[in-house]
Amino acid sequence: MLELQNVYKTFNAGTVNEKKALQGVNLSLADGDFATIVGSNGAGKSTLFNAITGAFIPDEGSVILGGEDITFVPEYRRSSAIGHLFQDPLKGTAPHMTIEENLALAYLRAGRSKNAVFSRISGKDKAYFRERLALLEMGLEDRMKQPVGLLSGGQRQALTLLMATLVTPKLLLLDEHTAALDPATADKVLALTKKIVGEEHITCLMVTHNMHQALELGNRTLMMDAGRIVLDVAGGERAAMTVDGLLQRFQENAGQALDNDRILLSKVEKKN
Repeated sequence: MLELQNVYKTFNAGTVNEKKALQGVNLSLADGDFATIVGSNGAGKSTLFNAITGAFIPDEGSVILGGEDITFVPEYRRSSAIGHLFQDPLKGTAPHMTIEENLALAYLRAGRSKNAVFSRISGKDKAYFRERLALLEMGLEDRMKQPVGLLSGGQRQALTLLMATLVTPKLLLLDEHTAALDPATADKVLALTKKIVGEEHITCLMVTHNMHQALELGNRTLMMDAGRIVLDVAGGERAAMTVDGLLQRFQENAGQALDNDRILLSKVEKKN
C-alpha cells in the first residue's frame, strides 16, 4: 500500500542551519499493516509524515501509494486518500462550523467521484453521520448542529479521527494523536483508533513516545534516528520483545542509547 524508496530531505542546505532530516529512508507497508514509530525529537518522524502527505517534495527518492507514484502529486490531491491526525486536538477541524458541517467537508473531500467536492450531502448522508458519531459513545450524534469549538479536546480528537476515516483512506497517519489528552481520554481515543483501524482494515502509521504502545499496537514497530529507520521488527520477534530489548536493539543499530526523557519515562508507566 505504501512504499518509500531511498527518500532524502535536507532543510537549509548549505547554511549553518543545515538539517539532514531524512537520509535514504526505505519503507514498505502492505495493505492493512499497522506500524508504530518511535524516535527522539528530531529523529525525522514528522518529516517522514510530511514527505508522505506532500508538504514538500523530497530531494531524492520516490513515494508510492497504492501502486501510484505520488512523489510530485500536490498535497491537496493526496489528502483524499491519506487521513492525518496531529498531536494538537485543535488541528483537523473548523471550530466555527458545526459537527455536521465538519463531517460533510471531510465526506465530500474524500469522495471518490470526480465532482464529489462540489456535491451536497443528502438526508441519507446525515443519517450516516449520526450513525458513525454514535459509535464514539460521546453523545455527539445529538449535538450535530453545535459548533465544534464547544467540544473538549478529547471529543475533537475523536471527531477528527472519524472525519479522517469517514471515507476509508488508503493510509492513516497518526502523529502522537493522544499525547495532548488526559490519560482517561487518551485511552478512549486509542481504543477507538484500534477499533476503526481494525474494522476498516486501514493501513496505518502511528508515531508514539510510549514504548509499551509501540510494542502492543499494530503488527510492526519502527524506530528512527537521525533521519533513518534503524529498526523494523514484526512477527514473532516483535511478540517476544520487551521494552528493554527494544531499547537494546536501538542502541546496537543506532550506535547510541535512546535519550528522550518522555520515551524512557514511559518504560515504567505500565508498572505504575
